[in-house]
Amino acid sequence: MAHLFIFGLGYSAKRIAASAKTAGWTVSATGSDGDVDFADRDSVLATLERASHVLSSVPPDRESGLDPVLDSYGDALGGHWLGYLSSTGVYGDAQGAWVDEASPTGDGRRTARAECDADWLERGARVFRLPGIYGPGRSAFDRIRAGKAHRIDLPGQVFSRVHVDDIASGVMAALESDAPPGAYNLSDDLPCSQNTLIEFACELLQVEPPPLQTIEEAGLSPMARGFYAENRRVANGKAKRILEWEPSYPTYREGLLALL
Repeated sequence: MAHLFIFGLGYSAKRIAASAKTAGWTVSATGSDGDVDFADRDSVLATLERASHVLSSVPPDRESGLDPVLDSYGDALGGHWLGYLSSTGVYGDAQGAWVDEASPTGDGRRTARAECDADWLERGARVFRLPGIYGPGRSAFDRIRAGKAHRIDLPGQVFSRVHVDDIASGVMAALESDAPPGAYNLSDDLPCSQNTLIEFACELLQVEPPPLQTIEEAGLSPMARGFYAENRRVANGKAKRILEWEPSYPTYREGLLALL
């Protein structure tokens, strides 16, 4: 029996768990909505013994930079199919150029994430590198309605993004095809500026877009400022070729229209 054990049942992992259950998998998970206590070592080890596949969505520890799953249970992961939800932030700033799985990693602001990404790859995991994630309850619409949307005056700045359901379908494609270990970018087909995204969302909501501002005028948090410090386009050709994956929402337009 195919049994998927997920470390960290967060926003994206919940969609993956739902897809796996629909496909007939048994799913166990840690996290506030999971059925296994991460701190209960005996329970985790017993579940790992039953599981055939393991997926981690747990980010690096903010203080130590270590991967909590590998740090606590790395010695018990041998013999399992391994997957890890990483970030395209590992590529750092490409000054608007395209990056793929062969591009250098580790020079950006997310050095801890890049190190964890590399650790999982060394263990033979399928590492899914994700750009900006959006979906129900977590989209440009929500930011606009909450008055937290911004248009920043940064000509040439572009980002890639991915709908949460396309993450789930990409991971499921890897699970069910027994894809070879390695990194896979799961991103949409049309990188664009954040301003373009916000303007389109405002058009759909029939509201005026927020004013164009400088970074300083917008009063962004350090985390948000870091988001604008990097500029890249993420290529998804490897996932399409090897996983035979196609995003249901190839651009932000289809994704936002579906959410509307």
